[in-house]
This record gives sequence, C-alpha cells and structure tokens, in this order.
Amino acid sequence: MAQLYYKFGTMNSGKTIEILKVAHNYEEQGKPVVIMTSALDTRDGFGVVSSRIGMKRKAVPISDDMDVFSYIANLEIKPYCILIDEAQFLTKRNVYDLAKVVDELDVPVMAFGLKNDFRNELFEGSKYLLLMADKIEEIKTICQYCSKKATMVLRTVQGKPVYQGEQIQIGGNETYIPVCRKHYFNPEL
Repeated sequence: MAQLYYKFGTMNSGKTIEILKVAHNYEEQGKPVVIMTSALDTRDGFGVVSSRIGMKRKAVPISDDMDVFSYIANLEIKPYCILIDEAQFLTKRNVYDLAKVVDELDVPVMAFGLKNDFRNELFEGSKYLLLMADKIEEIKTICQYCSKKATMVLRTVQGKPVYQGEQIQIGGNETYIPVCRKHYFNPEL
C-alpha cells in the first residue's frame, strides 16, 4: 500500500542526496520514478534538482497552479515512486494532489523539504505535509556553531543574522546556515 512520506531537515542535511539515491536504487531495478521540484527553486536552472556536493538531475517543475494529480495520472508508464524536492514551497493544493496520487493511483510519494523558514515559521507546503503525511521523518544534521542537532535555518546578509523579510529568498550556503535553537537566537555565543 502506497504512502505519503514527508522527510524534512535543515539546510545541508542531505535531503537532495537522499532523493538522488532513492531514484538510483529504483532505476537500477528497472523501476521508473518521477522526480519533481518546486518551480520556485531556480538556483541551478528551472526544473533541476541539485545537491550541494554537485550531483544534479532534471526534474518536473511544480508550479502553484499545476494539477499534479492529472500529470501523474496521465503518464504513459506508471511510476513506482514520486520524489519531490523543495517540498516546503508547494501549495496546499499541490500537497492535496500528492495525497490523491497516493490514495487513488497507489503510487508512493516521498516529499523532502525544510520544515521552518528563517523566521522559524512553517512554510505552506511543510504545514500541509505535516498534516497529511502518513509517515514523517527528520533528516538530521549538526549546528554550524556546535555539535547539537540543527533544527533551524539562520538567514544571513553579509555574515550578519537576519530575522525579518520575505519568507522565500532562494539561496544556498552564502545565505542560509543550519543552527540549533541556542545559536539561532545567539549566533555569536
């Protein structure tokens, strides 16, 4: 029986590497997968899933108004699994479509993303995945300043922490760092 999985972690926790690994494992067995990502993430191009260690693959971009269920339902070959990167940027409708893929097409969906933003608030996609997922798993990494588990993302501008601004600002290591709660509030300690 297919399930909807939500695997969340901070920046640099290996979410994209996990997607690429899972895709490779299925495909090694001759089982096709569909890799998708938010259309908002254009760091390495439109419709590209890329890890910080340099691995990348083409992906189907998910826009806010995309009918994800119809897209999957109309594929010529039924996939064995749907893998979603940057799931925090999905809309409520996108997440409900993914649940419908699991429930009506019996295709497992593994969504990967951040749980909270730099203001320590849930993203829309994360909120609905936390509500709808059959299984939720945290992918862990450590704080950049200490060896505690990183649970938050700190946005920086010219090396200084920022706690206000637009929720979505696409960036990588130059902008965001994984931190524990203590260092989120006091990065200088």
